[in-house]
Amino acid sequence: MSETTERKKSAESTDQTESNAEYDYDVVVVGGGPTGCSAGVFLARYGLDIAVFDRGNSSIQRCAYLENYLGFPAGIDVQTFYGLLHDHVEEAGCALVREMVEMVDRTEDGRLTVETQDGTAVTTRRVVAAARYDVEFLRPLGGDEMFVTHTHGDDEHEHFDRDYPNEDGTTPLDGVYVAAPVSDAEAQAIMSAGHGAQVARTVLEDIRRDVGYPDDVAGHWDWVRQEADLTGEWADTDRWREWFDDRVPDDHGLDETRLTELREREIERRLATYLTDDEIERRIQRGHERLLEHVDDDAILRAASEIAAERQREP
Repeated sequence: MSETTERKKSAESTDQTESNAEYDYDVVVVGGGPTGCSAGVFLARYGLDIAVFDRGNSSIQRCAYLENYLGFPAGIDVQTFYGLLHDHVEEAGCALVREMVEMVDRTEDGRLTVETQDGTAVTTRRVVAAARYDVEFLRPLGGDEMFVTHTHGDDEHEHFDRDYPNEDGTTPLDGVYVAAPVSDAEAQAIMSAGHGAQVARTVLEDIRRDVGYPDDVAGHWDWVRQEADLTGEWADTDRWREWFDDRVPDDHGLDETRLTELREREIERRLATYLTDDEIERRIQRGHERLLEHVDDDAILRAASEIAAERQREP
């Protein structure tokens, strides 16, 4: 687990209503392509215990060469891209489980269970389906109503109804979200990643609302700022308390102790998003070093040689 994630877990104390000991994970993401990895990163960075199950045949691996994903001016080979996705997932704090999920079901006491082909099962509060080609594993939960049948010639085919989930990933099933397969959101890899993030934000908002955050505070933005921007009235924690209290409805239903706990936790979380110049520089340096781990060694040596030669030519 990265030190960034460790700090987040300490600051958040995990926004869950019951002891985590009752579940193996807060959220299980099924699918290790751009959609699932994006969802996993956003969820884990909030401080939740996340597992991303990847069976190794993401649709992105059918791409010969990825040329339209932002951040790679000359494109990127899929093997390197896939490695970056999974490295990011683990850096964020997710458990990357390289197993195929056979089914998702619910126990008699309402807990969701995720079972792999080898019979291993884990429990989770929530599940995000992010497998483009096959979500048969959800059938024990939703039955036939989430599948549609169509005829092609003399053959009859059944597939997942892409209109079953709402645009934000929610479904009629409590605790179950679908980020893929959906309609056009997965037409391109970069669109898939964006939709995975959108569904993750839906999950986070639901979690925050369930533990008592008012609707006007339940939304979550994963965004860090320069500490120098924390000036004026917003440098005063009492101003943040006023901001929070103004968004609490009169009928919130929480006792004052719990409401105060949520407020102080939210203020702590928001203030922790402001970084010192030294911390920003440290993260920049580490980010560059981590990227180099995915670049071909010979390419690095050639670039280093060219840089050294260029510096020698400088007056």
